[in-house]
Amino acid sequence: MADSTELKQFMEKVKKMEKGEKLDLSSGEDLSIGIMNLISIEEHLFFSGGKTGDRKYYDLLIEVRKMRVELLKEIIKEYNGEVWCISKHLLAASMRIMEVGTKAQTKGETQKAYDFFQKSYDLYNLFWGLNLGMVKKGELKSSLIKDVPEKAKEKPIDYKDTKGNSFLGKMSNMIGKVLDCCRE
Repeated sequence: MADSTELKQFMEKVKKMEKGEKLDLSSGEDLSIGIMNLISIEEHLFFSGGKTGDRKYYDLLIEVRKMRVELLKEIIKEYNGEVWCISKHLLAASMRIMEVGTKAQTKGETQKAYDFFQKSYDLYNLFWGLNLGMVKKGELKSSLIKDVPEKAKEKPIDYKDTKGNSFLGKMSNMIGKVLDCCRE
């Protein structure tokens, strides 16, 4: 997806969707943040049930999950298992990593916090790339592997890409240009 022709086609697609009001990206962004918080509430209810042994938390979890599923359908148009599940986990991971960054920042670990914030933002943008059709399911793995030099495939990948040169960084930069949460 690094090709400029594909990026132009994607940008045209987004503009058409905005004009046709098929997808209000600013409302979608707000909704995605709300969904992130619902996922977080589900996690808290689970742990509260486990810690206290009180099953009412599990009953509440079911209600919150129903709401989250209903709201995810507003954003995720392709309901097959993989896109749905990957999308949910991208939002959950983005939220958790952002929280870890906030805690690091509070401790005065500013650089570490910024690294967590970038990872969180990249995951969030990957969620949108997947759900706006910019990233195809089969393309994701091959693109991630393709961007890794042969030598690097033999050892763990260094994810400290501060310049946005990795597949995830490029994706995040492109999606970040499309999404503007300040539009009304």
